[in-house]
Amino acid sequence: MTPEGRAWAGLVDALQAAGRRLDEDTAGLSADERADGYRALLRGLHNQLARFEVDRDRPELVLFNGWRQKFFMDNPDTRYWVADVRGDRQYRLTGHMGDAVYASVTAYSGTAGAVTAVSRIDGDRLAVDASGEFSLLVGGERPETGSWLRLPEGNGQLWVRHFHDDVAADRHGWCAIEPVAPSPPPPSIEGARFRHRLQRLAETVEMMPVVFAGVDGQVEPNTVDHWAEMADGAAYTEPGIHYQRGAWRLEPDQVLVVEGETVPCRHWNALLYSRYLNSLDHRHRTVSRTGGNATLRDGRYRLIVAPGDRTSRSRRAATGSTPRGVRPG
Repeated sequence: MTPEGRAWAGLVDALQAAGRRLDEDTAGLSADERADGYRALLRGLHNQLARFEVDRDRPELVLFNGWRQKFFMDNPDTRYWVADVRGDRQYRLTGHMGDAVYASVTAYSGTAGAVTAVSRIDGDRLAVDASGEFSLLVGGERPETGSWLRLPEGNGQLWVRHFHDDVAADRHGWCAIEPVAPSPPPPSIEGARFRHRLQRLAETVEMMPVVFAGVDGQVEPNTVDHWAEMADGAAYTEPGIHYQRGAWRLEPDQVLVVEGETVPCRHWNALLYSRYLNSLDHRHRTVSRTGGNATLRDGRYRLIVAPGDRTSRSRRAATGSTPRGVRPG
């Protein structure tokens, strides 16, 4: 078999292994819950295929975690863009805040399971003009003036996040990235790089049901705790967010009451997501609340979680808050 054939066979084997593992882990669940698991696998595969071909010399900021590509705790109140970058290059990132109440740009190094947030800048330190547009120099030498973000050595990733209090009604912003210095066109294809990407995709696919199973057993039902593992950029999380999570197990005639006191922050939200780390159906149902659309009394909130259909008896919830500050402009 050729090297390309072996790489392709490795991807096919990884898909089969992921399906077998998921089938074993979900054997005791309902048919709908089992189907939801396979859907999560397909969505994750779709997500990774959208970023399969990358050009680090001329990176793209790809809109991440749409409802068809949910992957590892997507948040419908946050809009994400991701780009693969090189640490020895310099780029210019431009964009518009829209109606986002908070924004951040974070550079990461490493791979899933061993991720480090190398540097970050938030909207309070970006050079945002009166119209809401911003410009940021990324990588290379620090300029004498203007916003700048350090890149990791070697290859890394750049994530842009816009946090919204009412993502459905708000104006959506945008962002783009381009190299500061031009570079020659890349080869139309490189066999070794293509095989490497196939192998990386196979490893990601095979890892997904392992993560599902690991997270599913970490939280005691009907409790909420601080998610310490999500600090410092683990799994490409935002170091400026403080995460809490909980799980629930309810009978058809039961509800779960989640109460809490807000803290000084720019944005907070509570989100319902499945055991497979996909947000619930936010296109047709209310699955999240933010500080902008939740009703507060004396600085406290009360959220009621109740089964709405046959598939909602065992779900998860997470809350997060971003730092306080004053948006410039």
